[in-house]
Amino acid sequence: MVRLPLTPAQIEAGRRLGTALRAARAARDLTEVAGAARISPETLRKIESGRLPTPAFGTIVALSRALDLPLDTLADIWQPSPAHAQRSAS
Repeated sequence: MVRLPLTPAQIEAGRRLGTALRAARAARDLTEVAGAARISPETLRKIESGRLPTPAFGTIVALSRALDLPLDTLADIWQPSPAHAQRSAS
């Protein structure tokens, strides 16, 4: 199976997601959060830095729970609703 290249919009969404996760983690140790989410610290590092712009859904669910961050919030960061996008542009 051949993967299509990511679009610029997907890459930007991954950067937004990484920034939000890093902010939610705040002062918590990366290794601690990765362990709570049952992912490797390197995977979390890649997501936070935007080098892994399309993490698996299960990974996002686990991070949502580990960071006590609503999944809807992460979904809105990844793909803002049209109304949210208009407010941000104003």
